[in-house]
Amino acid sequence: MAKKIGILILTIILTPILAGIYGILHDQISYSISPEYFTKFKFAQFEFGFMAQNQPRLTASVVGFFSTWWTGLIIGIVLSIIGLTFPNHKTMWKSIKIATIRTLGIALGIGLLGIVVGELIISEIDGNWIIPDSVTDKNAFLTVGTMHTFSYIGGLIGLIFGVIYQLRLKKDITKD
Repeated sequence: MAKKIGILILTIILTPILAGIYGILHDQISYSISPEYFTKFKFAQFEFGFMAQNQPRLTASVVGFFSTWWTGLIIGIVLSIIGLTFPNHKTMWKSIKIATIRTLGIALGIGLLGIVVGELIISEIDGNWIIPDSVTDKNAFLTVGTMHTFSYIGGLIGLIFGVIYQLRLKKDITKD
């Protein structure tokens, strides 16, 4: 049981780091699409104006990490609690590792889909969007906003698929 508790603790430490790295990369892509999303929205939301003036890309990375680490914590807690139900630490680790990879992969895929949906659909809708008046490229701003929303949805869907994977693996193991 000590090894299983160790895996639980390791998972709860590593998944926020992985999610934070995802957020850093995500926001570098986002910044490339719409710097204004950060300079006119996210930096103010996180009160990072002082840092953003000289290092906007670095600041976007910090915003990305702070925006996503907590989702990794939730994912890690859920997957490791389910992992505790496995008969030994080896199958526990396998279930958590593969479920985490699936969760991140699905979040990434759906986040990238958000770029396409944002660019081709959302930015073309003449909606009553809440966008700062000073934004000059509203389409890019909306595209990035859609990407961000889709990534969170992707994280949730990914977690669901990760849990399903773990439950199926447990069922297969207990059948034998």
